[in-house]
Amino acid sequence: MFYWGELTSLDCAGVGLSCGDGFKHILGSQRLSELSVKRSLLAFLTADGKVTVVLLNGQSEEGQNKTQTSRGGKAPSPYKRFNITLKEQIHSLSSGKHHVVLVTQAGMVWEWSEQSTITRPFKSLTNKKIAQVACGDDHSVVLTRDGQLFTWGQNSSGQLGLGKDKPSSLSPQPLKSLGGIPLAQISAGGGHSFALSLSGSVFGWGRNSAGQLGLGDREDRYVPVCVKSLNQKKTVFISCGEDHTAVLTKGGLLFTFGLGCYGQLGHNSLRDEHRPRLLGGLWGSKVSQIACGRHHTLALVGSSKTIYSFGCGEQGQLGNGQQTNQCVPLPVCLPAECSPNQTVEKIMAGGNLSVACFQDGEISAGSCKEMSVLDDGIIDRWILDCEKAKAWNKVKSEIKKMFSSASCINGSFIDKSDKHYKMSERHSGLDLSLARLAFEKLAQKQKILLEVESVVKQNLLWSLGSTAAGVEALRVYLILPELLRVLIKQQRGRQLAVELASAILHLDQESLSVLRSLWTTLPYYYYRTLVKVFHSVSAHFITQMTTRICNRWDEASFPLKVLHELYDINSRRATRLMDDYFYVKELSEFFCSIPYFFSDQQKCLVFQNFMKNVDSLCCYPFIVDMRSKCILFRFLLERQKNVDPPLACENSLCVRREMVLADTLTHLRTNPPDFSLPLKVKFLLEDGFDAGGLRTEFFRLLSQDIRKASGVIRASEDSGLFWFSADTSGTSDEFYYLGVICGMALYNHCHLNIGFPLALFKKLLCLSPTLSDLEELSPAEARSLRNVLMEDEEVEEILCLDFTIQGKELIPNGREIPVTKVNRQKYVDLYVDFFLNKSVEYQFKEFARGFSCGNCSDFWRIFLPEELRLQLYGTSQYEWEELRRIATYEHCGPLDELVQNFWTVFCELSEEHKKKFLIFMYATDRLPVGGLSQLRLILVRCDYENADERFPVAQTCFGTLHLPNYSNIQILRDRLIHAITCCEVFGKA
Repeated sequence: MFYWGELTSLDCAGVGLSCGDGFKHILGSQRLSELSVKRSLLAFLTADGKVTVVLLNGQSEEGQNKTQTSRGGKAPSPYKRFNITLKEQIHSLSSGKHHVVLVTQAGMVWEWSEQSTITRPFKSLTNKKIAQVACGDDHSVVLTRDGQLFTWGQNSSGQLGLGKDKPSSLSPQPLKSLGGIPLAQISAGGGHSFALSLSGSVFGWGRNSAGQLGLGDREDRYVPVCVKSLNQKKTVFISCGEDHTAVLTKGGLLFTFGLGCYGQLGHNSLRDEHRPRLLGGLWGSKVSQIACGRHHTLALVGSSKTIYSFGCGEQGQLGNGQQTNQCVPLPVCLPAECSPNQTVEKIMAGGNLSVACFQDGEISAGSCKEMSVLDDGIIDRWILDCEKAKAWNKVKSEIKKMFSSASCINGSFIDKSDKHYKMSERHSGLDLSLARLAFEKLAQKQKILLEVESVVKQNLLWSLGSTAAGVEALRVYLILPELLRVLIKQQRGRQLAVELASAILHLDQESLSVLRSLWTTLPYYYYRTLVKVFHSVSAHFITQMTTRICNRWDEASFPLKVLHELYDINSRRATRLMDDYFYVKELSEFFCSIPYFFSDQQKCLVFQNFMKNVDSLCCYPFIVDMRSKCILFRFLLERQKNVDPPLACENSLCVRREMVLADTLTHLRTNPPDFSLPLKVKFLLEDGFDAGGLRTEFFRLLSQDIRKASGVIRASEDSGLFWFSADTSGTSDEFYYLGVICGMALYNHCHLNIGFPLALFKKLLCLSPTLSDLEELSPAEARSLRNVLMEDEEVEEILCLDFTIQGKELIPNGREIPVTKVNRQKYVDLYVDFFLNKSVEYQFKEFARGFSCGNCSDFWRIFLPEELRLQLYGTSQYEWEELRRIATYEHCGPLDELVQNFWTVFCELSEEHKKKFLIFMYATDRLPVGGLSQLRLILVRCDYENADERFPVAQTCFGTLHLPNYSNIQILRDRLIHAITCCEVFGKA
């Protein structure tokens, strides 16, 4: 061992390097194990676990040793020595300006004070296994093996990290703001502190008068703040001087910042640095260790066995044989006694002293004691010991400590490659395959798995706060679903899943936003597990409510809300899950079985009880398939109509068949109806009672007239879809009434196929249209925009585009801003926004107002945009064989000649004539969700004496076809084709 600096005055008059044997003045023959120096206080830990504290006399603020002569002419002792002996062996220490913190092998923490020269224990830290300790001038920080930080001492500059209004403290206080962060190291300077995470995140707090926190300013920080400029730099070690900081990366790069007036930053200047700055003087050399003294810095380049020093050298602490400051890294002049076979094991610096420890063989980095993490070795030992009665209590204790700590869980399963250093809001740094394997191994022993479940439920989840300090603190929310995966396989863990969901939902918005981002980029199989866990628990509670009389919505709401978050995120993922992953199939079975409930009293009571709270289900429409939503939508509307029945019983409308749009608009303008009433339609000069068929036909005719005669929408030339006319006068009320008509159709369960794109239904549901929506409406324009995004060359030179569309500026001064590679995505986004939003802002606002008025219920919001369009438009996917399957017969049978002839003729019809048959039978060729299978067809044989002279008659409201008893198939064919092509004459309501 060699040392240089302030302590050399004890051995010799020079300022060169002294051999470690000089410590014999203080330690005698004891071997030195650890040394800590702060200002004029030195603490030595010997190999046998004993501590000696040395106070150097006469140290001024400038660091000069001014030993004075006493009045009698005798020189006073240059130091005072105190021996500290405890019953337990001491394994680590750190010194402050006037105190020393000691940690025993048993984990007990003691503090020695210069003022009282006695040692006191901290009972609040009893049984806390301490991993590291660091002292500033007047404060202390300890890190426990389970990842907790405790601080005490002065808090004048925020060095305790507890908050600005928090007073100084004589006893350790938990630093909760870094809870959940798996920490690798702590360091303390004069009045500032740092904590380093396993994945290289750096958090600093305390005095920042010279920029020593690296945050770009001089403002003190009273709580830990992440030094974002060091993110992804692969930081592995931090050392603090009194007012400066040095950071070492895994690649051997050295960054320094803070006070620079002594040259301690090594940047060939005396200027302060407010942000971490790479030390260029050691560029090309891989630094393996660093150490900061009070105003100087040491750096070890292991490959060349060279120690570099820079900063204050007034007491020889730079090891260059001089007493001058130095602002660039220069090698320390190691003495001739250093053997070429020896390597530097460790460098230390503190106060105005530097130390280098040598050993034979390869370099040992002397890494800090780390916090506990779960690994295969620990799990294997638990499995072996869990069946041993004496060892089980120890296993239980270890499980409790491990799974009670979010920090320990978050520090486990990190990516073994350097990828975990690239942690960001889109990359957790975890290797979840390790977590999956670990929990599958734990599941081999039911005893262990149940203990883990109990600890997580009772301890871990309750400790999670609403604020996460960073990505690493959020890893627990990605890891625990892997535990739930094995628990749910064993029909366990449902309550644990509910409480985990509750913890997720109680995160503040910033933390939840980061978690959403992590979910978005989560690998497919682990995202699927995440969805399955919360889906399984949600389905369990819903199944209970659909099979027996109970209300579990309060419990189900937590996993359902998380599932809702995951569903929203699913659309933004590169690899998406199919929507049916989110469907609760038990709900589909429940709704499809409704007709059978009323034949069983118990099932009827279950149905009634579930439907009392069915509004809760409307908050989670993504778990219900389209067919069930249609049933639910009808039920909700009927229930609303029955809650407060109006005085009138219907909303009557009489129109001329050939002027249906004009008459409808006139009626709406002059006699605004009560839209909550069921619509009843009558065609002028025609007989017929509307039991649904006339209303259906009315909306079919309306859709035809709107497409032909409406002046407020126009068809796209390349898609044929309709969109609002952007140049229509803003005073027109037709946009409003167009919305009213669409709303009325949906409310009355009728189809109105105008031909709007999906973008309209997204906008109605308050979702933002995208480039894909523009592509549906205007493929040519969208194709041009995609070309802009794909252009390899400089867009500005090739396309000559600026930020305008149709002569209107997309942004202020848009005509002067060219579209380039850098801003082209912004241009495309603004183009889509203008085309689908801003250019038709008034038109859509009026349409949406009318839509809500015509459909005076918000229950339609349970549909997704695609489903809402399908519900309004109906479908045109025909499986014609379904029509024969659903047919029933009156006064005849399926094997009768008349019936056989009918089906033969129907099968011969062209596609167009088959659609006309649907209009003849049901007043529309648009089908409900589920297609033809959802219709009703009753074939009634009618015996007439003059049957061959009669035509088939359809009752459109009831799906009934009256078929005369024709004498042969040809007559049937002629009469049926004539009837379906002239259905307005022959149809009945």
